[in-house]
Amino acid sequence: MKSRPNILWIVTTQWRAQACGYAGDPNGRTPHLDALAAESVNYAQAVTPHPFGPMARAALLTGVASPGNGVKDYFDALPAGARTIAHDLRERGYATAFFGKWGVGRRDPRVPVVGEAAAKVIVPEGERGGFEGWEGFEGGFLLNDPWLHGTAADLARPTPVRGYQSDVVAERFRGWMRRRGESGPTFAVVSLEAPHPPYDAPAAGVVPRAPGEVELAANVPRGGEAEAKARRELAGYYAHIEATDRAIGKLGAVAGKDWIVVFTSVHGDMHGAHGLFRKGWPQEESVRVPLLVRRPGVAATRDDGAVSLVDLAGWTKAWSDGAPPDPARPEAEISMPSVVALPHQCDRVWRGVRTPERKLVLNADGTPWLFFDLEADPREMKNLAGDPARRGEIAAWRARVGLV
Repeated sequence: MKSRPNILWIVTTQWRAQACGYAGDPNGRTPHLDALAAESVNYAQAVTPHPFGPMARAALLTGVASPGNGVKDYFDALPAGARTIAHDLRERGYATAFFGKWGVGRRDPRVPVVGEAAAKVIVPEGERGGFEGWEGFEGGFLLNDPWLHGTAADLARPTPVRGYQSDVVAERFRGWMRRRGESGPTFAVVSLEAPHPPYDAPAAGVVPRAPGEVELAANVPRGGEAEAKARRELAGYYAHIEATDRAIGKLGAVAGKDWIVVFTSVHGDMHGAHGLFRKGWPQEESVRVPLLVRRPGVAATRDDGAVSLVDLAGWTKAWSDGAPPDPARPEAEISMPSVVALPHQCDRVWRGVRTPERKLVLNADGTPWLFFDLEADPREMKNLAGDPARRGEIAAWRARVGLV
């Protein structure tokens, strides 16, 4: 049998699909990702199954959408016995390792989600998703000087590591690979919090542009606080994107041309689009994510199929077996199974389905909330859910995808 390929997932947080140079964003300075995109399949319509961190991460690791994977609410932990992609690849003879943001561990709701206390929360050895090597942190959003703990001898307890978080985590992966050498196939996840807020945190020496220089999308309302806030946020956001792109570039020295490399994000951020901020919303800025897959021998191309991050675990198993992944389904399901009681997040439970042409979103009681014609209106400027002329189309679409 042909030797199994080395596989690397690079997972970021709050990185919108459109916020990359290769995607045409004039604000996005991402030369390393642009180079990766030039060698990859760019799944340009990829979505997260749940545009909020714990639910999305649980789905990514297990290949099972929330709440079926055991994570429904923000403070739910991935069950200790949950089967993940790490278990599957270990059975195939892979060395497995995880570096960085975990995000599905047990947390005390009384502890502030931002800061050192959250960053020092311990993920016990038996609750690390089956990864043999694990060097990371539960959360805390310390984009500089993170606290790490895990299986490495120097991380027996939470330890502060100086530096920009993306650089620190990338270097931990590189160090692990240097120590490990070439002994069998490797599957690793490098998980980064950037470009998650605080957007005004230092970004490894990258100087944010002036807010007035940020080019805003047409769906950000002009002339009020939404525009001013969006400009302030995006100035820092794009600085962290540039800094993290540099860190991702350093991974290329380890993940050579014979590796399968995946780049994605667990969700996006509204950044003032439609006057909204943060995530959990079903709009494109929150739910659509970058997804690049570089596979040796597979030509670079753009794929506009309906793809979800929940598919990635199954794809990875297929790659490890030398088989092509299952073809994409005709649509991708999206949902928010709970309301997260944090500032500016989505205010309701919803479920929906998206194709590259249409998006239908229902309220918890099954009534239509949003219906967009993405072909005619990619910025979702007009909600057609209440349009009498679209009732038949909406009803047919609901029946077609089982949202009845």
